[in-house]
Amino acid sequence: MAERLNGYRILILETREEAQFSKLLAEQGAEVVQCPMFTIQDAPDPAPVEAWIRRAIDRPLDDLVLMTGEGLRRIMKLARARGLDGAFVAALARSRKFTRGPKPGKALREVGLEAQQTTEKPTTEGVIEMLGKFDLKGRRLGLQLYPDKDHSALIGALAAQGAEVDAVLPYAYDSKAADANIVTAIDDMAAGRIDAVALTNLGQVRRLIEAAKAHGNEAKLRAGFDRTLIASVGPAVSGELAAHGLRTDVSPADEAYFMRPLISAMAAALAEKLPRQGT
Repeated sequence: MAERLNGYRILILETREEAQFSKLLAEQGAEVVQCPMFTIQDAPDPAPVEAWIRRAIDRPLDDLVLMTGEGLRRIMKLARARGLDGAFVAALARSRKFTRGPKPGKALREVGLEAQQTTEKPTTEGVIEMLGKFDLKGRRLGLQLYPDKDHSALIGALAAQGAEVDAVLPYAYDSKAADANIVTAIDDMAAGRIDAVALTNLGQVRRLIEAAKAHGNEAKLRAGFDRTLIASVGPAVSGELAAHGLRTDVSPADEAYFMRPLISAMAAALAEKLPRQGT
């Protein structure tokens, strides 16, 4: 089934795994139009992150909750720079590890560790539901957060279960640098130059809306969505689209919230909606 996307232009907004997603699409013959939503940077002040690493080494955590793979990779980057990586990984090996979806689990495997449990749904609500099944009273719980998200509900739920929550935010987003690319992408969709847009996290939807509003292009963005197949990786993204009055045209079946199933679903939908010339 190679080159199922030959002749189609696919807009991707992925940042953390942009190269991988682009490669998978290109292998199917797609012309990939890349528009990262933001630039990922290390935490502006590394001191709190380093202090968190040292606490985890000195008093190994009972539990570790990873919200993103990027978060663990940034923590490991700083740990290596400080010569603490070996001790840190050894300490984490003693902790019970939970992940929000498969991406943090992949990052754990990169350092030779495995998650004990992964959420069924890669959302904050999924994490709260997963951890609600465990006795956390009196347990030291390390919580890796990510930017541009209100985590108070998660932290509150864990504290209510009696956990001693030690949170860390190891990276930041620089969104303004991407605004010019976003405006160009909106123009391309509105002009019908994009066949499908692939959305892989709900933050992409928010950034599109925010950038469009900031530059007076909200109406053009909605016109562009009207002309473009909207592919969502899963319910969190589809829910965010619906919250803004936008539809989801296609999403992977059977709760397979990954890039390859998304590509397969998109290829099938495009073949039905926009048959290629000569087919």
